[in-house]
Order: sequence, then structure tokens, then C-alpha cells
Amino acid sequence: MRPCRLFMLFLPLFCQSHPLSGQSQGNGPLTLEQCLAIALGQNPLIGATDQEHRAALERINQATAFPNPVFEYNSDLQPQPFNFARSKESYIGGAQTFEYPGKRALRGRIASQEAGQAAVDIDLVKLDIAFQVKEAFYGMVLAQELLGYAELDRELSRDFLNMAEVKFGAGDIPRVEVTRARVEALKAANAVAVAASNISLARARLNFWMARPKTAALEITGSLKQPPSEIDLEALKSEALRGRPELTKVGIAVERERLLQEQSRLSNKPDFDVAFSQHRLSNEPSTWSFTVSVPLPFLFKQRQRSEIAEAEINIAALQRKLEHLKNSIALEVEEAHTHAETALRQIRLLEDEILPEAEEVYEMFLFSFREGEISGIELIEARKTLNEARKSYAGALFNYAATLAALDRAVGRRP
Repeated sequence: MRPCRLFMLFLPLFCQSHPLSGQSQGNGPLTLEQCLAIALGQNPLIGATDQEHRAALERINQATAFPNPVFEYNSDLQPQPFNFARSKESYIGGAQTFEYPGKRALRGRIASQEAGQAAVDIDLVKLDIAFQVKEAFYGMVLAQELLGYAELDRELSRDFLNMAEVKFGAGDIPRVEVTRARVEALKAANAVAVAASNISLARARLNFWMARPKTAALEITGSLKQPPSEIDLEALKSEALRGRPELTKVGIAVERERLLQEQSRLSNKPDFDVAFSQHRLSNEPSTWSFTVSVPLPFLFKQRQRSEIAEAEINIAALQRKLEHLKNSIALEVEEAHTHAETALRQIRLLEDEILPEAEEVYEMFLFSFREGEISGIELIEARKTLNEARKSYAGALFNYAATLAALDRAVGRRP
């Protein structure tokens, strides 16, 4: 069979996925984009990370809150314990702490940085879930493709068995040829059952990432065939260094440490407490008192120096971590790029040479078997070679599609 005929044979397999028997989807088969939308809208990991971000935003209000005022009451010279009415001396009033200007706002900036890190975590989770959904989606398409090949191979094995029985009835071949044909038919039927089971596993995995029951009915439509494109490795690395959320998170962490340094330096500035109270003394007119107390943090700087040094060490550690992270991301992009190029070369080799030749050899051996020129073993081997070539082609298509998904994650492309 020539390449043109081969292309027409496989075209339906690549244009659409096989519907799953016994399943129904109210809105029809789901595309990859629809699966991604469901996962990003329903996956509990995203919801949990979003709640953590909202909690972090609430901590900004906590950090910028004013110190609580204090109500004071002092009852002295009581004749008996808790005899407030006959107390000869008492104080009643209130106190308020006033922080040095800038301290409260600085705490808010630090809390904002922490909230920013929590927001980046949402992007990280979305990136990972999008990749998992894509891989699971293509995995299910692959399972359906392999089921199609297994069913096709089953039909070929049945044809072979029918031919063997006819030839045996005519006395052209021995019984052992029929036995071999029956074994091959049974093996092909078992391969169909295994392929169908693999579809169930792939469906459960995709349902899991979409936060659906693993056994829920699911029908998808999509193709493993991805348009080949020239991928510029250096451009991808540059995009990754601009778009990866991990780098953003480390940058926020560095800024937070710098703010903590500033907070430590500002702690050298004193706050002050203001108290205002009424003083009552038995048989004397009431009087009023006003008190201001100011701590002197600048007299002992041991804690301040230690906090500043800690922040400096943390910044140095984060900068080293950032350097390592950049190298790791560049390697991740390069590996995904290499795998994509390898898969694409394999696809072209299979399309241009291996698949057409395997199909042609099988057709030749099938004709020779019908004419009695070869034994059934040779035809069986030719059929196995053809089946392996088809499965290798589907595997190469899956590898390329999954690698493109890995590249999207590696460069930080938001779903």
C-alpha cells in the first residue's frame, strides 16, 4: 500500500477521537480547552491556594491596625478586699500607644509582600494543573488511538484465521497453521480488552484533575497530531526567565527581607505611650493626671543588629537560590526542547518511511500467503511489525504533544 493510501486509512484516527461506548456527555464531547476550563474552575488545589491568598490579604489589615487603647482603673486603700465603695484612693482613665511614624505602614508593606507570594502560588498551581490536564487529555486520546489500532489488528487476525481455515479445508496448509491463526486471533482480542481498560484508567486520571468523580462518563474530542513548528531555544529560555512564577516569588521574598531590614532599623525609633486619668482621694477634690512614657530602644542595639544581619544572610541565600533556579529553568526548557525535536524527527521518520514500508510489506506478505508462497508465521511477523509501527507512531505523536505542554509549563505560559 502506497503512502497516499496509508494516509487515507489513518486520517479518521487523527482527525477525531473514538467515542467511548456507553458514555454520554450532555453538552457533547469535551475539547482540551473545555477540560482546562473545568479543571481551572473546579480543582480544589486552586480553591485552597486562592483561600490562602485571601487570608494573606487579611493579614495586611492586621499588620496596619492601630494598637488597642487601654482602659485603666486602680482602687487603693480599701478597708476590705473588693470594697470599692469605701476605697480612699482611686484612678480611672485610659492610655494609648502611638508608634513612631512609618512603622505601621512598613508592617503593611511587609504583609503585602507575603500576600504577593501567596498570589504567585495560585499561578504555580494553575501552571501545574494545566500541564497535568493536557498530559491526561493527550493520554486519553492516545489510549483511544491504541484501541483503534488494536481493533484494526483484531480484524486482520480474524481475516488471517478465516483464510487459514479455508486453506486448511482445501488441504493447502497443515492444521498447525490454523492453530497459530487462532492463537493470534485470541491475542488480538485480548489486546483490545487491555486497550479498553487503559481508556478507563486514562479517563479516571483526566476526571481526577477536573475534580470530577473518577468513574464519571467522559467523552473527549481532539487529536494527537500537532502542527510542527520551529522552536527557538534561546527565545524560549528568555520567555521562561520573564514568565516563570517561581522567579517572581523569589524576587518578592528578596524585597520582603529588605523591608524587614528597614523595619529593624526603624525599631531604633521610639514609640510613646500617652495616659490620661482622674485621681480621686478621700476628702479631697478630684484631680487629673497626664503621663507620657517613652522607651529607649537605641540604648541596646543587640537585637536590632542581629535582625539586620539575619535579613542580609537571607537575602544572600535567596540570591543564590535565584541563580540556581534560573539555571534549573533553563535546563528544564532545554530538555523539553530536545524531547520535542526528537519526537518530531521520529514522527517524520515514521510517516515518511517506516509506516509506508510496514504497510507495503504486510500487503505483499498477505498476497504471498494467499498464493501459498509463504507460511503463516511470516505473515504473523509482518502483521506484528505493522502493528508496532502504528503504535510507535501514536506514541511519537503523544510524546510531541505532551512535550509541547511541558514547554508551555517550562516557560510559564499561563493557561
